[in-house]
Amino acid sequence: MYENTYPEKRYRITLEFLKGVTPDGCSILDLGVENPFSRIMTQAGYKVSNTEGEDLDEDLSAVKNSDAELITALEIFEHLLSPYQVLKEIKAEKLVASVPLKLWFAPAYRSKTDKWDRHYHEFEDWQFDWLLEKAGWEIKKREKFTNPVKKIGFRPLLRSFTPRYYIVYAERKSK
Repeated sequence: MYENTYPEKRYRITLEFLKGVTPDGCSILDLGVENPFSRIMTQAGYKVSNTEGEDLDEDLSAVKNSDAELITALEIFEHLLSPYQVLKEIKAEKLVASVPLKLWFAPAYRSKTDKWDRHYHEFEDWQFDWLLEKAGWEIKKREKFTNPVKKIGFRPLLRSFTPRYYIVYAERKSK
């Protein structure tokens, strides 16, 4: 349905996943500044607000003060030193989060020019599961997917069938 609608395969898969776990019209706090995917969620009928680019390791006020029904954290936790703190402070009862998976054939991503575009973590799926569980979340649905690149070479070939992203839907555990 969305095959040729979005510039990246991961946008299509993420939107399909989101639609499968939460109704249209849901209020969402999307962690991170406004981006192409937050606009896609808005076009799909969700009420989306974003954080303002503050360092979520230092300033959790947007998370603490949000009344959103759902938090989305799409490729954001790998940029934080302590995603555990953010996960603990979320007031919403529902979370959709995705992270890049650690690939055995590629080093962790590191930008040499952008201080924000660095990965402090690249998770294996079980590590991310443990982080969520420790922070008080129960995973209800999970999916891994590939995101091939349009390059020639051994690593691009491996990316065509090796899952690169991991997305989960979790609900706050009852206390």
